[in-house]
Formats: sequence, C-alpha cells, structure tokens
Amino acid sequence: MSAERLSLDIALSRKTFSLKVSEDVALAGVTAVFGPSGSGKTTLLKAIVGLEAGAEGRISLGETVWQDSVAGVFVPAHRRAVSYVFQDARLFNHLDVQGNLDFAAKRARKAGRSPDVDAAIAAFGIGELLERRAVSLSGGESRRVALARAVLSCPDLMLLDEPLTGLDRAARREILPFLKGLPEHSGCPVLYVSHDLEEVAALASGIVVMDVGRVLANGPVAEIGRSLDLGPLSEGAGPASLIEARVTRVDGDSGLMALEAGGETLLLPSVPGARDGERLRLFIDARDVAIAVGRPGPMSIRNVLPARVGRIISSDTAADALVDLSIGSQLIRAQITRHALSELQLEAGQQVFALMKSVRLAGDFR
Repeated sequence: MSAERLSLDIALSRKTFSLKVSEDVALAGVTAVFGPSGSGKTTLLKAIVGLEAGAEGRISLGETVWQDSVAGVFVPAHRRAVSYVFQDARLFNHLDVQGNLDFAAKRARKAGRSPDVDAAIAAFGIGELLERRAVSLSGGESRRVALARAVLSCPDLMLLDEPLTGLDRAARREILPFLKGLPEHSGCPVLYVSHDLEEVAALASGIVVMDVGRVLANGPVAEIGRSLDLGPLSEGAGPASLIEARVTRVDGDSGLMALEAGGETLLLPSVPGARDGERLRLFIDARDVAIAVGRPGPMSIRNVLPARVGRIISSDTAADALVDLSIGSQLIRAQITRHALSELQLEAGQQVFALMKSVRLAGDFR
C-alpha cells in the first residue's frame, strides 16, 4: 500500500461554527483526526466524503480531484471511492450479516473492483455471525461487521468516525486489533476520528489536531506529541503522556521486558510476541507519576528515572498542578497537588526523579 496525499483547502460557515482547513495530509496506515467535541472533526470527514453541501474549496486524493469550487467540479459522494464507518455502524437491520457483506461486495463489483468476501470474513472473525440478523449483534460484533463491509467496498480511502464510542473496555480491546489491521486488509489509508488520546496513540502513525474548526498541527504522532500538549484536547482521559520506547530485553523468568526511552530503561510486564528492537508506544497517566527531589531508597515502584523539570502549570483556583519532566528527548507529565509543588519547591531546570507507578502499552484499556 503506497502512501497517498490528501489535499484540503476548504471552508464552511454556519451561524455558530466555521471550518477552515488548508492542509496537505500525508496518508499512510492510520492517520488520526484528533480534537475535542465540537472541533470540526466529523464536519471535516463529511466534507471529504461529499456530504457537506455548504463546504467550498478544493479536495483531492493524489491526482483525483473530488471538489474544486472555482473549476465547478463536484464529485458526488456515491462516486467517490470512500468508505465511511459511522459511530453507530449503520448496518441494514432487515438483513443478516451475510446480506450486509454481499451488498457491499455487489456494489464494488459494479464499480469494477474485486472484493474478497471470504478474506474479509476471516480477517474480522465474523464467520459465526453470518446468519445472525444485524439487529441482534452486540456493539463489538456490529463494529466488526461494519468494518468488514467497508473493506469489501474496495475503497481508495476509509473514514472511521469514532468507531469505539459507546463500547465498554472489553469490547474496545476486542476491536482494537481489527482497527490496527485495517490498512493492510483494505489496501488503503485510513482517517480515524477520535477525541481519545490513548486510541490515537495505539493506532495512528500520523495525526491532524483540530480545535474550533482549525488545524493546530499535522504530522507524525510522536513528533506532534513532543511539541504540542495534547492532553487538554482529549476527552477520553485526563492529563497523560505518550512516549515511544524500544524493546531491549524480554525476560521470561521475571515476566518483565526492558525498554529504552530517552536513554533510560523502563520495565513493563512482557507482552506476547514482543521482540528485541521493536518500537512500542506507551501511555502514562499523569496521576501515576510522582516526583522526588532526591533518589528514593528501595521501593516497589520499578520505574524511577532521573528527569529535569520543565514547564509548571499551576493556579490558585486548582488543587493540582501539572509538571513537565524531560527524560532525554522524551516528555513525561506529572499531576501533583499544589501543596506538594510548594513543599518540594520545584522550579524549571531542576534535576529530580520521576516515579512512574504505572506504565502501559497504548490501547491496553484496563
């Protein structure tokens, strides 16, 4: 699957909201469209697919122009080779699962494409669901069927609008592997809308950050995560950190694996299939990071790393403060009480120790 470039130069105005986006987005694998509710994420996706009549400007995928208001070009939604998976799956409830899949495959064949129904059924593990009516499926099952149906349309671009919304933690863990495999199974890039920072960390290689109808940042997730504090824009979690680490050792006896991050070593419970040299993305809740001004003595916390204090965010009206801690090139955020901040007399540039009580792989929704 080759990388595509999505070129956007569009604007839309309503009484209480305006969207203005002028970006070239490099698409490869999963690209997240991230931001809080009301930031314009879904409106942007609807404009891309051709469902926002008020959007003016130009939209193209590679060399294919879908809209150019100046040239009078507008390709209707049904003629854009795009699959759009909504939050609520939107299956045909009067059909069984097989009927839903056959509908998508038939339309793809009419468009000259070659869907592989058996491969999609196997990829999304829905072989036992084929005779079930769509209305009888659980939330997780309906999402898997919707994803398989989207793949069978053989699109050039797949759009997912918060597909994990409304699912409990167990169902989210069930769906995540299928989302990760979507670019491979569909053969096309994926735009994934989310307001959950951990979902983004688990799935995306690129990110478009939005707020109040504008793009704040656009680029690789790891790079944007270091330069922009994404925590305040996330509704799925409190303040948190995303870091990338490399597996350096897997110890079968202790059940731990060692990872290098910022020149320091982190210890995590081993995960099945982890390999030396593999790069993993880690999620650290800011409430799980404590700060010590001196190296503490023996304790049960395994991850105690030297760090340097960066930005401190505190106000007289909040009980807690946020402290940025630099560990090499990595940035970790700690949430501590204002009382602790005062007692430790923390200031920018100070050398301290970060005590990480919990570190987990991004997307391990436990």
